[in-house]
Amino acid sequence: MIELHSDTLSATVNSLGAELWSLRDADGRELMTDADPAFWTGHAPLLFPFVGRLREDRYRVNGAEYTLPQHGFARKRDFALVESDGTSALFRLEADDATRENYPFDFRLDMAFALTGATLAMTAIVGNCGDTDMPFSFGYHPAFAWPLPYGADVNAHRVIFEKPEPAPIRKVGHEKGLIALESVSSPVEGNVLVPTHDMFRGDALIWDHLESRSLTWGAPATPHLKIDFPDTPWLGLWQVPGAHYLCVEPWAGMADPVGFAGDVWDKPGVIRLAPGDSQSFRMDVTLVEN
Repeated sequence: MIELHSDTLSATVNSLGAELWSLRDADGRELMTDADPAFWTGHAPLLFPFVGRLREDRYRVNGAEYTLPQHGFARKRDFALVESDGTSALFRLEADDATRENYPFDFRLDMAFALTGATLAMTAIVGNCGDTDMPFSFGYHPAFAWPLPYGADVNAHRVIFEKPEPAPIRKVGHEKGLIALESVSSPVEGNVLVPTHDMFRGDALIWDHLESRSLTWGAPATPHLKIDFPDTPWLGLWQVPGAHYLCVEPWAGMADPVGFAGDVWDKPGVIRLAPGDSQSFRMDVTLVEN
């Protein structure tokens, strides 16, 4: 575990998965999940090399078929600590013989954390170190406390988007973990979502026509979180109903659609990364005091 500190926040990062395990305010109050095993023990896994579930946990590329678990393997791999200075840290995962069995590409995934005042900045950089185009997607999956530790009732919490979000959303379909082909009406009124536990009885809510690249999470007139995700065009919200967290998941990519049987290059949201190229994905979390 690596500890980072600023004058306003403290963070703990686990080298297993380069996963953010804790984010606390200056008084030590926890802003993330309690990881109650009755619901879900995750904290903030990184989703790589693919976001979501593959149909039958399989994908096809370059005439061959491979298997991968939901959300890929990065969350279960030890990252090397490249550097850390007390306010920032850089972790790295690189391809090896084990990853090539299921993902035959020479990648590098760097995960950087930096605390400055009231903001935790997280940046993932995916690089193609091989000599062929590399397919991938990437997503964040942090679970923030619901309720946040500032005295407001669980039912008072709101997700307030940067912009109105009238477009229909997607849900999980009849195949486990896969995206339904049909859309449903947006639960957002203007730019405000009033979340309830019942909303998530059918799994995640998924925005695939998202206007916003920022939102806030919390209750009116109390300290809240501002979450910025400028590089990811989709968003998932999820919890196990009744748990003490809400996952705010910026994605570049998503699970297979129901019935999908095509090549990985036809998978919605897959990014084609040329040899020697890299792509970064930023997510900032700021504690805003009222």
